[in-house]
Amino acid sequence: MIRFRCALIAFGLFFPFELAIAADEFHIFRSRDPLLPRDSWGLLHTSPELNETDFERRESWRLFYYSKSRAVLEKDRAYMGAVQTALQRTGYYCGPIDGVFSDDVSDAIARMQKAHGFRVNGALTVSVRRALYLP
Repeated sequence: MIRFRCALIAFGLFFPFELAIAADEFHIFRSRDPLLPRDSWGLLHTSPELNETDFERRESWRLFYYSKSRAVLEKDRAYMGAVQTALQRTGYYCGPIDGVFSDDVSDAIARMQKAHGFRVNGALTVSVRRALYLP
């Protein structure tokens, strides 16, 4: 029985498709978008509305965003759209979601840094990315 469980887990990790548990209808791999907002449990959350940054090119895996620098991420429209969406979801940003790192985004990040007790500089730091549950 243990071998069967291990084989099932390995199969699910190497072949990402929608697996559904019949009792709960819980989908493990329901989306392949690496920039979807996630909560503290790692669960994906989608919104019904589309932004213009939803059609920008994205990395294929979430893992690839961890090694990118702040300057590269600030120029990436898809990533900045995800940052703006996360800031809007938490109530710090109320501007347009256009994928541009502007002064309004910097002010929203500064407000979030102050609320979380981080060093306030208005920059997209690793601690800000982790607080927004982004890679």
